[in-house]
Order: sequence, then C-alpha cells, then structure tokens
Amino acid sequence: MTETAITQEQFTLLMEKMDRIESHMAAQQRRQQEMEELQRDLIPIGNHMFKLAIEELAEIGSDFQAEDLFFLLKRVLRDTHLLTKLLDQLENAMELSEDMQVLGKQIFNQGVHELDRLEREGYFAFAREGWQIVERIVTEFSEEDVRALADNVVVILKTVRNMTQPEIMAIANQGVDAIREVPAEDENISAFKLVKEMGSPQVRRGMSRMLNLLKVMGETPNQ
Repeated sequence: MTETAITQEQFTLLMEKMDRIESHMAAQQRRQQEMEELQRDLIPIGNHMFKLAIEELAEIGSDFQAEDLFFLLKRVLRDTHLLTKLLDQLENAMELSEDMQVLGKQIFNQGVHELDRLEREGYFAFAREGWQIVERIVTEFSEEDVRALADNVVVILKTVRNMTQPEIMAIANQGVDAIREVPAEDENISAFKLVKEMGSPQVRRGMSRMLNLLKVMGETPNQ
C-alpha cells in the first residue's frame, strides 16, 4: 500500500514536469514562429533598403568606396568613449545654458530696477542737461580754443585752486554782501563823509589791497 502511494506521487510529479516541459517547448515554438514571421517581414524591407542604397550610392559614383564606410564604422566603434564624452559635454552645456538663462533674467530684472531708480532720482535728467552744456561748448568754441585751453589747463587749475582758498572766498563773500548793501535813498553822502571814511582802518586795508591788485595788473605784460 505504501509502495503504491509513492509510485502514484512520483507519477504525479513526473506529469507536472512533463507539463512544464511541454509549456516551455510551446513557448519556444511560439517565439520561433514569431521570429520567422518577423524575418519574413524584414527580408522584403531589407531588400528594398539595400536596393535603394545601391541606387543612391550609384549617384555618388567613384567618390564612394565600401572601404570608406567600413573605415568610418571602425572609427566610430573605436572612438565610442569620445562620443560618449562629447554627449556628456553637450548635456553639461545644455544645463549651463539653462542656468545662464535664469541668471540672465535675474540680471535683466536687476538692470531694469536700477535704471528705474536712476530715472526717479534724476540722473538721466541731469545727464541730458549736461549733454546740452557739452553741445553749447562745442558750438561756441573752436578747435583752436580747445587747444589753447589744453595748453593753459594747468594755469587755470592753479588759479581756481588759489581763488577757492578760504581767505579768498571769505573776502569775496564780504565784497558781495557789501555790494548788496544799498544805501538809503534819503541818506546824504557828502564829500566830508567820504573823506572821514578814508580814515577807517578797514577802508585803508581795502584800498591797500586794491592798489596791490592794480600794481600786479600793471606789471603783467600784455600777451
């Protein structure tokens, strides 16, 4: 009874293996049939492509040799790592281009904001007025005037430096204030009063400076 049960179990396992083998063989047969069908479909296409390639290559004539094609294929296969590196560099360049586009937009927006600030603060208006001054200078002065200015620019700068000294500016301001002080219309300015003012120390110092100025102007030779 035990031997019969074991034999039945072995028979069941054997049948299961046979079923798996049969299924595997059926799958292989299906794949083989699919490959044969694909081959039957591709052969006409391949023949057509080969004929088309021959016709196209025939137009090239003697300029094309099969050895050139094989040489090109060997070069491509030999330099596959270079092509891969080139593709990597191209990919990096594309990523860099995208980053530059984002950065360029940021720079453009910042530039527009800065230009708007300069416009609101009046820099452009000041520049326009300054350009009008330059145009007037170009209109009023000739090349000889500019050349003479260049020859005497050091003297001019020294004169400006001397005239802008604190003591000179103080005298100039006091003189302007004195000119602005207009005497009253009903004030009687007699010759005696003028002679009396001559005795004032301030008047004497002022006259001394005027005399020194006249003396220096007289000593300066005519150009």
